[in-house]
Amino acid sequence: MSSNETPPPQSTVPLSQSSPVPTKPSNTVLPYQTPKLRDHYTLGKKLGQGQFGTTYLCTHKQTSELYACKSIPKRKLLCREDYEDVWREIQIMHHLSEHPNVVRIKGTYEDGMFVHIVMELCGGGELFDRIIQKGHFSEREAAKLIKTIVGVVEACHSLGVMHRDLKPENFLFDTPADDAHLKATDFGLSVFYKPGEAFSDVVGSPYYVAPEVLLKHYGPEVDVWSAGVILYILLSGVPPFWAETESGIFKQILRGKLDFVSDPWPSISNSAKDLIRKMLERDPKKRLSAHEVLCHPWIVDDRVAPDRPLDSAVLSRLKQFSAMNKLKKMALRVIAEKLSEEEIGGLKELFRMIDTDNSGSITFEELKEGLKRVGSNLMESEIKDLMDAADIDNSGTIDYGEFLAATLHLNKMEREENLIAAFSYFDKDGSGYITIDELQHACKEFGLGDVELEEIIKETDQDNDGRIDYGEFAAMMRKGDGGMGRNRTMRSNLNFNLADAFGGKDPSAAI
Repeated sequence: MSSNETPPPQSTVPLSQSSPVPTKPSNTVLPYQTPKLRDHYTLGKKLGQGQFGTTYLCTHKQTSELYACKSIPKRKLLCREDYEDVWREIQIMHHLSEHPNVVRIKGTYEDGMFVHIVMELCGGGELFDRIIQKGHFSEREAAKLIKTIVGVVEACHSLGVMHRDLKPENFLFDTPADDAHLKATDFGLSVFYKPGEAFSDVVGSPYYVAPEVLLKHYGPEVDVWSAGVILYILLSGVPPFWAETESGIFKQILRGKLDFVSDPWPSISNSAKDLIRKMLERDPKKRLSAHEVLCHPWIVDDRVAPDRPLDSAVLSRLKQFSAMNKLKKMALRVIAEKLSEEEIGGLKELFRMIDTDNSGSITFEELKEGLKRVGSNLMESEIKDLMDAADIDNSGTIDYGEFLAATLHLNKMEREENLIAAFSYFDKDGSGYITIDELQHACKEFGLGDVELEEIIKETDQDNDGRIDYGEFAAMMRKGDGGMGRNRTMRSNLNFNLADAFGGKDPSAAI
């Protein structure tokens, strides 16, 4: 446990286990012995994969009730601090478990290989997936969601807990029904804190992290910032601060301006924009507290949050934001180059029509004019989003191969023979696996720099063997791109390009 964390209060330990324990063995998470998980539960299908653990459906043998079980392999806990983190997560879940909008913990089990956390099953999916599925929603619906999210934040803060990783993936619906309850989950980065205590470890998820976290001096106000980012996304479909690289995102978080000009902001109420401004105030001392957010007129007064659907552009922009990883972009380009003239003829004509100066690449102005000619009424900011998504090598223009890859993606060209051809392109030695070295080689061929290969492998590698087999590759290609920063909460990932965001300086020097 690091020096800036307070020891957890005794009340977080269940009463039946609260008798003093002399010392905890160094290779255990729990300070007491538990029964065997499989004596009480049957594990079923995999529900999800997180940074440390895998979540399975599990059935209570006596009652046949369904639960979720997060199983954390101890081999992934590399140091004592990792063990303490898991122990603290369990304590915090117990600490918050009575809140109606927090996933309830049922019990914990430990054996020589795993720590298992059994909790209530939320069968309605993630908040982010629900937004994409729904396709449109009103300000009033967004107000209801953010009221729940900030209500959880207020409860956390009142109980001395800072969440530190608020994002739509960490909120689940308990059922698939329209009136389902939203519940917070994943307290793996949460900590206990005392008022006035300052933290310095850089954790969180890139789009949602508060500026003071990057400056390594922060408190619970960071959760209100993250909730403000979620609200901005709910209403517009894109995050307020974003870029192609993590360092670019961090620069925007530290210095970027809020965009309330692009569509759909002109049609959103001033009260909503006022609340977002106050939640995304860079000075944490001036930022609204969770309680003040809940008292804001836009949350309290139904008449201020109009109950009319927002522009359908929100859905497409959400999907654009959930951008493909670089491997998927490269694979689509490989597929594009292998397709027959018959399959890509129409796309070639479209490219020629847009590339008015016949230079072999499309500029922003050409794309804007070309889309206008085919009857598109996209906003400039949306065209810029499309341009950035298609410009794989970040050259500032879209070449023919990039154009094909981007437009193929829209047509879902993911047939088996194309996937096999693309996989073979990356699997240079024919081993049946794509390794990090082979990915590195492909990036060089595509002229790509600054690609987080470990992140791509981790995201795609379902069996955690450090490489990508064909099944994993095909699943990644066919999966909808609703990822939005999944599996990006490792402590180290935010430090990766942090110095770049400050022009190579030590970020702590900026305090």
